[in-house]
Amino acid sequence: MSGKPFDGLTVIALEQAVAAPYCTSRLADAGARVIKIERPEGDFARGYDTAVHGESAYFVWINRGKESIALDLRQDDARARLHALMATADVFIQNLAPGAAARLTFGSDELRRKHPRLVTCDISGYGESGPLHELKAYDLLVQAESGLVAVSGAPGPWGRIGVSICDITAGMNALLGIQQALIQRSRTGRGSAVKVSLFDSAAELMSVPMLQARYGSGAPERVGLKHPSITPYGAFTSRDGREFVLSIQNEREWVSFCEHVLQQPALATNPSFVSNTERTRNRIELEALIQGVFSSLSYADVVERLATAHTAYGAINSVHDLINHPQLRTRPMQVNGGVVELPATPYITEWDDESYRSVPGVDEHGSAIREGLEPPTRRAG
Repeated sequence: MSGKPFDGLTVIALEQAVAAPYCTSRLADAGARVIKIERPEGDFARGYDTAVHGESAYFVWINRGKESIALDLRQDDARARLHALMATADVFIQNLAPGAAARLTFGSDELRRKHPRLVTCDISGYGESGPLHELKAYDLLVQAESGLVAVSGAPGPWGRIGVSICDITAGMNALLGIQQALIQRSRTGRGSAVKVSLFDSAAELMSVPMLQARYGSGAPERVGLKHPSITPYGAFTSRDGREFVLSIQNEREWVSFCEHVLQQPALATNPSFVSNTERTRNRIELEALIQGVFSSLSYADVVERLATAHTAYGAINSVHDLINHPQLRTRPMQVNGGVVELPATPYITEWDDESYRSVPGVDEHGSAIREGLEPPTRRAG
């Protein structure tokens, strides 16, 4: 390959935390020059922890390959410098608090009037209208507000999804929108606006529970590792204590499961279990029957039977199990003089690098950026 798809593309990122940095890290992976605008004290996500050779795990994960310049945008000269940088940009993305970018004179509509080819992306908590649009929104808050926690986990105390699912999904949606806007610009010559909210991103993830609640028999309950509308689909335990999950998706798989795993072929046509609807209605009885079989088998025997039946299954692993997983693809990155291994990007392309570029220190590239582009007010003097 002669290069990457976004070679020559400049992205100005007035970003913090997770959603926007997730998006821009993927643009950087694809060759874009991403200039990260930080407060003088740096992106507050730098302080989430010190797990990775003194750096925050969050920051290391989604800020690779970027340039950092620290600007106090409350100051006139800093704003002038950023406006000058904006004239060189193809994409501007921001996820500051509601209205903050506009108050700093970096509202997206005005920027596109000044720079017609500019693609702008605003990431907010709840969008730009509606009764909650001015609320700050962090991942857990949106998990709760959107109903995600109401369909997740097991009965009992509420629990959050263990990763920043709303931030990540918003970042993915921002990436999709920016890529579409860049394709549109190649056709029309003009930039356009992309607007993404964490709440909209979470609500879209909730489409199936919403449809079931609004038009079906009701919203799914929290059922732990079970599936609210498919049976058998969930966790079981072998004789030697290994926990695993399995999934039956259709009647063909169910017949094979009964024959080869349970070794009770007649069960497939039992009126109580003959269809997914009946199996789900009689879930407690069926799961007890299945667990009775697995309780007599070692995990090795369970896996052998499941493989014979072509039944989908997976081990219930810890994070340490993931670290040592034979299927895990990783990519090295230099962090503070050491080498760390991060999960490789989940898509494989012809322009992938063998390693990730490192994350920047606060204002690490500030001098070079300032030397390359002085704001107009300074140049005039």
